[in-house]
Amino acid sequence: MTKDRRHRGKISLRNYLQSFKPGDKVALIAEPAYQKGMHQLRLQGHIVEVTKRRGKCYEVSVDDKGKQKSLLVHPVHLKKVS
Repeated sequence: MTKDRRHRGKISLRNYLQSFKPGDKVALIAEPAYQKGMHQLRLQGHIVEVTKRRGKCYEVSVDDKGKQKSLLVHPVHLKKVS
């Protein structure tokens, strides 16, 4: 998990403080510079649905090989999908 040379450095506050509503579709994209609230790397790139907010993180529902699972993910590791 390394970043490209151009993207190293501080995490932007816009990504750190982004907010989502329940029902929003987001992609799980891991941010290597911030390890707290990171999802399992085998779920990298999956499109998931935001269920609710829990503290600083969001609870998302994932369909993992036919099973519904819920994960707690920090907003740094989420990217909004239209």
